Amino acid sequence: MRPFLSRIIKPWLALAATAALLGAGATQQGCTKDTGASKAEPAAPSVPEKRENGVRVVELTVTEKGYEPTPVSLKKGEPVKLVVTRKTDETCATEIVMDGYDIHTALPLDKPVEINFTPKESGKLVYGCAMGKMISGVFMVD
Repeated sequence: MRPFLSRIIKPWLALAATAALLGAGATQQGCTKDTGASKAEPAAPSVPEKRENGVRVVELTVTEKGYEPTPVSLKKGEPVKLVVTRKTDETCATEIVMDGYDIHTALPLDKPVEINFTPKESGKLVYGCAMGKMISGVFMVD
């Protein structure tokens, strides 16, 4: 009876332990990268347009889900004031980085941070965390 237990039960226990470990890893917070390889480009959500002295104001929040909302539609050549508020410590998105605009700004917890820039080119403008944009958001510039 002993060889039966060794040959059958031990592999099942190993498989169950592996499944439990993999399942636990799926609930961890932190940097994850969604490659989006099988997804179509999401439509920009309807974000109410706010303006201050002719400048478009876009409010972003950093949550456990990442930068929200995303994507957001912007216009090429139109000045933008981002107001970014990080609402969680369960993220590596403690900064916002936007290549080509010299934006590399710390995001302290629960404190709105204002960042001014003007989109220079049409297309997809990706911004994200300082860890290679593992957590990122998108501006769709028309």
